[in-house]
Amino acid sequence: MSNLSSVVTEVLQSFPEKRPQLYFKSSLIALSHAMEDQVLAAGEDALVIASFQREKFYKQEAHRYLKIGQKCSQVYVLAAPESDFDNSSEVYEKVAFSLDDPLTQEWHLVVIAPNYTSCLVCREKTCIDAVEAVMDNSRRFEGIWTCEQKVSKKAAMILLQRILHYRPELSEKVKRAITTYCLQEEVETERETNSDPFVQRLLTYLQAGQYKLMKAYRQLAAKEKKERLLNSVTTAIRHSMDPDEILRLCVEKLGEGFGVCRCLIYRCQEEDTEAEIQHEFIREGVTSIKGYLWPLRDNPLFREVVAQRESVSIDDVKADARIQTDTKVLLPLVNSCCLVSWLIVPILYQGKLLGMIELHHCRGNPISWKPEDIALVNTIATQVGVALIQAESYAHLEELNEQLEALDRTRSNLVAITGHELRTPLSTIQVCLESLANEPDMSEELKQVMLSTALHDAERMRQLIQDFLTLSQLESGNIQWHPEPLSLQECIALSISQIRSRAKGNSLPQIITDFDSSLPLVQADGEWLVEVLSKLLDNACKFTNGNGVVTISVRERDSQTLEVTVADNGRGIEPELLDKVFERFYQEEGALRRSKGGTGLGLAICRQIVNTWGGEIWAESKGKNQGSAFHFTIPIYQENSPLKIANKKNRKKQNSNR
Repeated sequence: MSNLSSVVTEVLQSFPEKRPQLYFKSSLIALSHAMEDQVLAAGEDALVIASFQREKFYKQEAHRYLKIGQKCSQVYVLAAPESDFDNSSEVYEKVAFSLDDPLTQEWHLVVIAPNYTSCLVCREKTCIDAVEAVMDNSRRFEGIWTCEQKVSKKAAMILLQRILHYRPELSEKVKRAITTYCLQEEVETERETNSDPFVQRLLTYLQAGQYKLMKAYRQLAAKEKKERLLNSVTTAIRHSMDPDEILRLCVEKLGEGFGVCRCLIYRCQEEDTEAEIQHEFIREGVTSIKGYLWPLRDNPLFREVVAQRESVSIDDVKADARIQTDTKVLLPLVNSCCLVSWLIVPILYQGKLLGMIELHHCRGNPISWKPEDIALVNTIATQVGVALIQAESYAHLEELNEQLEALDRTRSNLVAITGHELRTPLSTIQVCLESLANEPDMSEELKQVMLSTALHDAERMRQLIQDFLTLSQLESGNIQWHPEPLSLQECIALSISQIRSRAKGNSLPQIITDFDSSLPLVQADGEWLVEVLSKLLDNACKFTNGNGVVTISVRERDSQTLEVTVADNGRGIEPELLDKVFERFYQEEGALRRSKGGTGLGLAICRQIVNTWGGEIWAESKGKNQGSAFHFTIPIYQENSPLKIANKKNRKKQNSNR
């Protein structure tokens, strides 16, 4: 029935001098009840036409119209059916109109009596905000309430025509109503042009009360919105101890909560030159600046925030002198980001700057940043600051726990290894010496065996203690280094000689050298270079059987560095353990289950020595029983550029490698 027009529109077109008024639903209920009460109290047979938007609204007033229908013969009730409302003639006439009729958006009540008339025709306005949608009594209607006969009769005629459209069988009854109440006759004089003063006062009181109630509800809704936003941000950041995750959640909650075009949160400090935008919220159609470098040092607004430790708000960037006069940073920034209104809030913790929150309005007219909104963002910034500090403290605590766990493992390994490595040779030495002391008749040959065994284990203990002292000196940085030009071939030969002399008849794998005889000189401390080579060779021989091969090769890595490789075809190392073999006291087989002796300090000592001259050391292996290769680099001697080692620098490197 889309061809049917609005009753309100037709009335206003007939009386252009009339100006529609705004009414709340509560006011219209009061007006309707006053008009209905007048019909019930007057005792006259009146024409009553009531139009409800939906059947559910009619049901709320059905008992009143039952009474009116019993007093008056011309009563018509219109509504859109929902369940059992239909066209019927009972105590009064029911008229069911279709859901696409404009009447579904209108509220009408017209009363025509011999001695008075009243008319209420209104159309519902679309709700303006969420508060009106929640408050049913705050629904707004626009229309006319009057006691003028000409307006009332015109509205009655329009509604009677609509009734005939849906119920043509009522044509005779409608004609009697038109004739009885002279609806088609011109009204020459108005017998009563003013409405009841009591009703007017009641209406004014209700309207004023409703406006106050609306204002209170809006304030409560705004407060609730702020508290909900603050709670959502607090809840979000409490669920994570990751600083990046905290900032990501906050930027989303802030952007959605304030409905801005763009929201930024970035980490920065007072002395920073620029900051990378890593966390951003944007509305659809707004240009993203994520990943951009945000200027700080030359940004007057940033410097102002840092100096005052307070937020800076700009309602209209075009009217702000700071922006319009700064053509180097601010004006290009505003143009590139399409800024219209701007809010900058610092993230502080105990006076220390941790970052910034920025809200950007980029569309339409400038907006005014309300003090309560700025205060809310400041509160959220405080929460973010606390959360960041807590997250960083937690991260530091985790790192400290890892270090403590590593120290605990080191202590356990130290106790186990030291106890095992010291107890075993001590026991052997004690047995040998007791035998020598208590067995005077022992043969010279057996005495020599006992003495050799004691000396061998004493040397083993000496080497253990020496490794402890060496690593301690290297880590403390108290060693005096004496770098000089050296022949790498001679150092390799010396280390091989040491390994063979220590073997004392024990089976060693074949040791092969593979390098050019014309290698350049290297710049290093000879004693420590031999120490590295000896420990790597000793390690390779220890885990390679007598039929195996150990190869020492050297190649030029670049014009300033040589790379030395000690490779074997022995036991090998699992690939996932290659980074751990250089840790102090590391034993692949465990402290007490290993088949080969040793403290697990040799490779840790090698790493400290190589790192001291600025080199690198690493291991390679394809896995168990597939051999292994240890590589380290050493600088080539440069005649005019002697190597200088600063103890302070050494300590820093050594601390970073612990």
